[in-house]
Amino acid sequence: MRLALFDLDHTLIPLDSDYAWGEFTVALGWRDAHSFSQANDGFYADYKAGTLDIHRYVRFATDAVREHGLAASLKAHQRFMREVIEPAMREPARALLRRHQAAGDTVVIVTATNEFVTRPIAQAFGVNELIAIELERDAHGEPTGAIRGTPSFREGKIARVEQWLAARGLDWSRVQHSTFYSDSINDLPLLEKVHEPVATNPDARLRAIALERGWRTLNLFE
Repeated sequence: MRLALFDLDHTLIPLDSDYAWGEFTVALGWRDAHSFSQANDGFYADYKAGTLDIHRYVRFATDAVREHGLAASLKAHQRFMREVIEPAMREPARALLRRHQAAGDTVVIVTATNEFVTRPIAQAFGVNELIAIELERDAHGEPTGAIRGTPSFREGKIARVEQWLAARGLDWSRVQHSTFYSDSINDLPLLEKVHEPVATNPDARLRAIALERGWRTLNLFE
């Protein structure tokens, strides 16, 4: 297997899909604009600083879905895709994915954003394999606000990729070549694990590390 792993937010799309979904629910009138934006901005600052409490954040980020129900939220997400995500899906990112697929690589999106937000985005990119934060569901299939299993965040991305490989009877030793594209210092553990780390639209801290270590740097949105 040749494995091409991609972060999503600020890597394949020039925005944070979880943050954007939150702002979209505010525009729908589902959340109070001031209190939501203040809390959302705080969580986003923690993420950029590498100090995010992922469990607290996922509970916060799924409040609107839990309050309005999965059916209404899925309908709102379709509009979110049309109005916010699809205009942000740039051709350089699409072309990069297509090149790996044409080369026969197994393409997987590995994201710290939850599955509700990201699965339709992965599908829109033509990527069937998604490793995202999985949401615990109640007996009716509604999200509870808790995370199911290991969150695909920081070191957890390595664990989740290893679980994904194990489900296919594989491990890292059976991967002929692995590439990981990411913008974020939060993804340093998985970048250090793969054969070929690619700092993609990197933040300042990751750009400095890439320069120091001689990693390839890619800018998809210039």
